[in-house]
Amino acid sequence: MSQADDSFAELLKQVRQCTLCRDVLPEPPRPVIQASRQARLLVVGQAPGRRVHDTGLPFNDPSGDRLRTWMGIDRETFYDEQKIAIVPMGFCYPGTGKSGDNPPRPECAATWRTALMAGLDNIELTLAIGQYAQAWHLGQNKSKRSVTEVVADWQSFWPEVIPLPHPSPRNNMWLRRNPWFEERVVPMLQAQVKLLLAPR
Repeated sequence: MSQADDSFAELLKQVRQCTLCRDVLPEPPRPVIQASRQARLLVVGQAPGRRVHDTGLPFNDPSGDRLRTWMGIDRETFYDEQKIAIVPMGFCYPGTGKSGDNPPRPECAATWRTALMAGLDNIELTLAIGQYAQAWHLGQNKSKRSVTEVVADWQSFWPEVIPLPHPSPRNNMWLRRNPWFEERVVPMLQAQVKLLLAPR
């Protein structure tokens, strides 16, 4: 193992032991992250939901099932950290509000994200899921565009980053109203994922 690998492993250890937000979280901290320096594909979601918090496995819920379908891969491939890094904007379950889960705690990105992204230096494609991921990875917080507008403009970021709507069942109506996403964007996503994950 190289010095860079050792340093990244120590960083991941620190992230998984983080209790920075313990006084404002509804449950004891349980950071959920999957990463290795060998990963070539990065999945960036919002924050763990209740089920993910309980199991400690990212996207271990109906949202994950749909995301894996969009990507065209199975669970075994998805949870192979040597291939896919899963680094949400918030690592711990933030609790539930009136219209779904609360936003990710901002302390996560401020404390850990820059160092984590620097360590993930083999990433060739980033899936930026939802407004918080798109704000950080695409700078969309300054543009004031909606998630729909950003996703519709996906070709502007291709092939390094692809913005996605959240795969939650709560977005079924969005998918019905925007059939172009599954007709045009998903096939391109699947082709790129297949290319990146193919043996070299």
